[in-house]
Amino acid sequence: MSLADFSVSTLLLVILGLTLVSAYFASSETAMMALNRYRLRHLAGQKHSGADKALKLLQRPDQLLGVILIGNNFVNFFAASIGGVIGLHLFGDAGVVLAPILLTLFFLVFAEVAPKTVAARKPEPLAFASAHVLTPLLRLTRPLVWLINAASNAVVRPFIGVPAAADDRLSAGELRTVVRESAQITRRHKDMLISILDLENVTVNDIMVPRNEIIGIDLSDKMEDILQVLASSQHTRLPVYRSHVNNAVGILHLRRLARHVEQGDLTHQDLAELVREPYYVPEATPLNIQLVNFQRRKRRSALVVDEYGDVQGLVTLEDILEEIVGEFTTDYAGNLPEIVSAGAGAYLIDGAALLRDINRTLGWRLPTDGPKTLNGLVVEALETIPKTNVCLRIDRYLIETLQIKDNVIKHLKIMEAAAPPPQLADAD
Repeated sequence: MSLADFSVSTLLLVILGLTLVSAYFASSETAMMALNRYRLRHLAGQKHSGADKALKLLQRPDQLLGVILIGNNFVNFFAASIGGVIGLHLFGDAGVVLAPILLTLFFLVFAEVAPKTVAARKPEPLAFASAHVLTPLLRLTRPLVWLINAASNAVVRPFIGVPAAADDRLSAGELRTVVRESAQITRRHKDMLISILDLENVTVNDIMVPRNEIIGIDLSDKMEDILQVLASSQHTRLPVYRSHVNNAVGILHLRRLARHVEQGDLTHQDLAELVREPYYVPEATPLNIQLVNFQRRKRRSALVVDEYGDVQGLVTLEDILEEIVGEFTTDYAGNLPEIVSAGAGAYLIDGAALLRDINRTLGWRLPTDGPKTLNGLVVEALETIPKTNVCLRIDRYLIETLQIKDNVIKHLKIMEAAAPPPQLADAD
């Protein structure tokens, strides 16, 4: 019995059934490939049966695509044969030419585009349900799938070499994008996660307390002056040195002074004996590495040195944590206002303010690949220390110096130019 012996209505019903089967294969392919691999692993870890089967199928995408394409092509070719018979029944010899054209348009809409569009928008339910069908179907057709894959790999090997296993690992940049676009993570948590990822791009030199701002104990001072420093300190750990911070003796925890302060018998020798030996770190150490080093050494502060061994500043564990969670300490000196609004988009800023802090506070993009402070940025741009107040432009920022004292620019006024600026003294 041949296809020509069946009625047109019966053949049309068969075409409809084949359309549904083709739509299933097409939607399954799109749904499987559109799955979020990381969410899929999460669901599989929670013993979701559909997710577990889908994950196993996707571990060999060549076999998965093989069984889907074998089934889909078989259905499409069978449908084309039936379509030719229907065309012959209805239109004679002309129908043999017309039927494939009409059938192709019909299958494109109802067996390809429409089901794939639905699958792309809702991949999980379709993929998880389909995995229960594709898994046994792959077992049944494995020899044929293996044969087709072997032939396909032999054809493409001269062009792409041996097919490599898929690598789903995310780079740091890709992970930043995932975090930023996640709708399930709060803004604060996003900022913290991004800050953790950015630790590798920030060095201790970027966040350290500069040498000239280090508050410490000079053993060459009188005891009355040292007690004054101890009484006014907002820190629990202070560096101890002789005459200069480069001659560091160690780090002193103020808690260890309690007995001596109560008895009033504190001496220079006591201070020298109570310190813990200094811990030095290179200024170019990335924060993610320094965080681990603090943890391994059980330390909370370190002196930052340059390539010549000279102390450039002080970095603490709290400084690194603040890079992740933001300001949380009660450092009164650090809370002094450095940025004050002057109206009309302008700001009065202390010359010692860190460029990274300015950018973070105002959302600006002042260059940070050179000097760390605003004073340093302006001096580098001018290539000299100005004797009188000047105006200049750096990138899109208009800067006016307001106070210059002791070879340092103390105060400046800055605004971001929204339009081409007036003719000001050029930075170069």
